[in-house]
Amino acid sequence: MARPIAKDYEFKRDHILNSAARLFAKEGFARASMSALAQECKISKANIYHYYSGKDALLFDLLDSYLKTLHQKLTSLKLDGAPPKQKFFLLVREILLAYQGMDYQHQVQLNEMQHLPKAQQDILRSYQRDMISILRNVISEIAPVVAAQDKSKLHAVTMSVFAMLNWFYMWNRQEGTEARENYAQVVTDLTLDGIISDH
Repeated sequence: MARPIAKDYEFKRDHILNSAARLFAKEGFARASMSALAQECKISKANIYHYYSGKDALLFDLLDSYLKTLHQKLTSLKLDGAPPKQKFFLLVREILLAYQGMDYQHQVQLNEMQHLPKAQQDILRSYQRDMISILRNVISEIAPVVAAQDKSKLHAVTMSVFAMLNWFYMWNRQEGTEARENYAQVVTDLTLDGIISDH
């Protein structure tokens, strides 16, 4: 007979993932040990192994949960009927708000994904590619000449936007919703003024 899942299974799993995100972000995945994670979680190693077979499995679940949630937020954002410039702002704001409270997970995504097997990296990068495509398509609506004539510039603009968003936590780690919305407007103005003035 299969062992029943405890009522607090998801709570404990989330606690382990959040603790792992803090530890991996601070110490680096390669240096972090399961013993250190047990101390970070304030639970036994045996309890962690009840949930995960090892660090690799934990890292994948951490990043898969984080990127899947971010992906779902962007793909479910209601953009139909909005002017392209408004779509851009809404996407940028949604990304920044989704990052809120997830600084450690975000750092691990940026710095530690290469430790996973290629097949698992491919799954995670598929989320990233979809999100990049969503933003790139909106930029194409705003600057169709760029999209039609210069694919490399379109890609550079798209990735530059993500670069501005990805490093927000470095200088505004504790900032809340209002600061993120204000920064979303800054990124929108910088980006749109630049690509529109060129064409």
